[in-house]
Amino acid sequence: MSNLVHAGPRQIGPFEVGPLAFGCWRFTEHTVADGRALIESALELGMNLIDNADVYGLDWGGDGFGACEELLGAVLADAPGLRDRLVLATKGGIVPPIPYDQSPQALREACEASLRRLGVEVIDLYQIHRPDLFVHPHDVAATLTALRDEGKIREVGVSNFTVAQYDALAAALDFPMATTQPEYSAVRLDPLRDGTFDRAMRDGVVPLAWSPLAGGRLATGDDVAPALVDVLDRIAHRQGVDRASVALAFVLAHPAAPVAIVGSQHPDRLRAAHGALEVHLDRNDAYDIVEASEGVPLP
Repeated sequence: MSNLVHAGPRQIGPFEVGPLAFGCWRFTEHTVADGRALIESALELGMNLIDNADVYGLDWGGDGFGACEELLGAVLADAPGLRDRLVLATKGGIVPPIPYDQSPQALREACEASLRRLGVEVIDLYQIHRPDLFVHPHDVAATLTALRDEGKIREVGVSNFTVAQYDALAAALDFPMATTQPEYSAVRLDPLRDGTFDRAMRDGVVPLAWSPLAGGRLATGDDVAPALVDVLDRIAHRQGVDRASVALAFVLAHPAAPVAIVGSQHPDRLRAAHGALEVHLDRNDAYDIVEASEGVPLP
């Protein structure tokens, strides 16, 4: 049977990105030299989409709000040539302790602060991190449009939006949305059934799957249904790869062609994750994973 895994590049606006991206949520406690080495390792593996957010740094040992953007900015200042090799993505709209504020002034200030921390003139992909339930989508759209017209951002997306919230913002924009960023993994299948992937396919939007290894649980097997571990291990044994590679390949197997955001901060694990691109999954494999994850047979 044909391979479902989409191992080729994806198109986000004018940018061609690899099927695996590097996530900066845990991009903390690095020196500039170590951070540079990690970014260079990701780029060498084709992980040219670098996913950040202004709130990254409040946990995982970070120094506080904006810390991961600041470190990435320091890396880019140390090696300016890297900027042209990567697609720079970041997110805004979380403003502790409110916690969400995407009012026009707050969203503009968030974007401009990200530009300063990153030390760049333009952000390639700017996403609303989580929806502010008390702002009109027309106001968000107007702010994003103004930032885009001013050359401060290039493409726009959303993260952790429901389908209805996505639709409301998309309808208010005069240009197409580029991305939607849901949590998706072999243990978190919501985008398969809640319309997220269906909308992405309808609109030609690229899904960016965060936590594709369920925070590492799919690699270790901890707190994962034994039946799911068994299925992943069976496929891994057949393919001669590890369980994590199969779990990542499953994320890449949907016809919406998601990008899997890999958050490991170790070059060797990034190289291991790259093995997912060599995995062969057919429909029997994919549905076996779905059934084992949900714990019930498909009708």
